[in-house]
Amino acid sequence: MKNIISTDNAPRAIGPYSQAVEVNGMLFISGQIPVDPQSGKIVEGGIKEQTEQELKNIEAILQAAGYSFADVVKSTVFLKSMDDFAGMNEVYERFYSDNPPARAAFQVARLPLDVLIEIETIAIKSK
Repeated sequence: MKNIISTDNAPRAIGPYSQAVEVNGMLFISGQIPVDPQSGKIVEGGIKEQTEQELKNIEAILQAAGYSFADVVKSTVFLKSMDDFAGMNEVYERFYSDNPPARAAFQVARLPLDVLIEIETIAIKSK
């Protein structure tokens, strides 16, 4: 049975999807963009500020579902420009300093609300 995860500590979905879905001990977090959940606005700054906000949003969803960054097994990063890869990586590493998950990163033509980055995440409950 699937369980829909929702928290006010992360941005509400801006379309017909859930913040996250949990099924059989696996958590699938929809792509997060750098929206501050309190203001509903894109955070100011560049790739580092946007990456940090997204990872805070992911953390809020993980916590709402009873997971942590240690449970994350896969991340997919969508970048407006691969020129931002190093800046994203610098921030990303702070959140995943030990045993980082598998990850893929792609440059895409356009992201929602013209943000610089979007990250989707999969976590699995440790037994």
